Amino acid sequence: MATFEFKLPDLGEGVVEGEIVAWLVKPGDAVQEDQGLVELMTDKATVTVPSPVAGKVLKTHGAVGEMAKVHAPLVDFEVAGAAPKQAAGHGHAEPPKAAPAATPATAAKPARAAAPAEKVRATPVTRRMAREHGLDLGQIAGTGPQGRVLKSDVEAFMASGSARGNAAVSTARPGQRWVPLASTAVDQRVPLRGLRKKIAEKMVKSKFTAPHYAFVEEVDVSSLVRVREALNAQLKPRGVKLSFLPFFVKAVTTAFRAFPQVNANMDEAAQELIVRGEMNIGIAAMTEQGLTVPVLKQADQRGLLNLSEEINRLATAARDQKLKLDELSGGTFTITSLGQTGGLFATPIINHPEVAIMGVHRMRKRPLVMDNDQIAIRPVMNFSFCFDHRVIDGATGAEFAYEVLKYVEHPELFMTELL
Repeated sequence: MATFEFKLPDLGEGVVEGEIVAWLVKPGDAVQEDQGLVELMTDKATVTVPSPVAGKVLKTHGAVGEMAKVHAPLVDFEVAGAAPKQAAGHGHAEPPKAAPAATPATAAKPARAAAPAEKVRATPVTRRMAREHGLDLGQIAGTGPQGRVLKSDVEAFMASGSARGNAAVSTARPGQRWVPLASTAVDQRVPLRGLRKKIAEKMVKSKFTAPHYAFVEEVDVSSLVRVREALNAQLKPRGVKLSFLPFFVKAVTTAFRAFPQVNANMDEAAQELIVRGEMNIGIAAMTEQGLTVPVLKQADQRGLLNLSEEINRLATAARDQKLKLDELSGGTFTITSLGQTGGLFATPIINHPEVAIMGVHRMRKRPLVMDNDQIAIRPVMNFSFCFDHRVIDGATGAEFAYEVLKYVEHPELFMTELL
């Protein structure tokens, strides 16, 4: 027998650490190769690190809530034969698998006796949810296979009121479902950890590194509405419906042809603007864990249908925490949209190291003075652009914005590329 020290491998581009969300093994456990060891939350995604070897766990490094550093010791194993070398091909973290759904056959199982949470069968997602709400999994009846506690069991337990306690201080975590506090309730302390901590760090770095300036304009989107309605009528038999977002992506990538310097990243160390060869559009998506920006790769090479499919796929993966690490990196420009809650306008923060971002706001019917001086009721949208003034001057930013909005207002200008 030999001892093998497994170090945390690279987790993806620019990722140097991850918060330990849940240990899936403990000292003394026998594990198989590729078995999940630990669930880590990075600034890009929540991932599960698999074991590179089969053997017995001797020691785990780091407690839940602490940061695990890339290339630092993670798990010590006892293995048969000679100790293997650190396997470069192992440790590619994968998103956690979703918990299996409860079935009628398992739903009627009685509650078990109280037991320490780590002794209870539960998925990593369920364990994290219990920690977020300060719950003892041993008090919750499991309806999954072999009595496994599922996310739905925790939700049912909370809904029943059994989770209420008399703790002096309630500790919550970002991403949970918030409930109003009673007037006599204690304060809640919410530690900035995991994704929320990384969002905070990235936003502060962007805001205090790149001197932002904003440009806002309104657009009559009557033609866009008509074009979309006509396309959706044709696509209805196929069960496909286009949102407005693919049109905005197409407008941005078309405008990059005239303004390639906006499709760029800033290299702070070298103080160089990297004008990117690819057009990879980040689509800001709100999830229960916080703001996530999956990246639509090579967006300029996709038609509307393909853009729509990929946007929907990435949005679903973001909500389900199943994004791959390479789907969260490599962005060159970001679009953020709050749909019907988008307000009049906003000043979005640039997704560093990108140098520009576009905000899409709510469509409203408004009276407009037309070219013939007549007043007409038209659908109008506002668009907000923010630029890094170090590399994008005000005039350039305005010209780029108008180039984008030209295609939003007149989508027929790139009609041959739509599908």
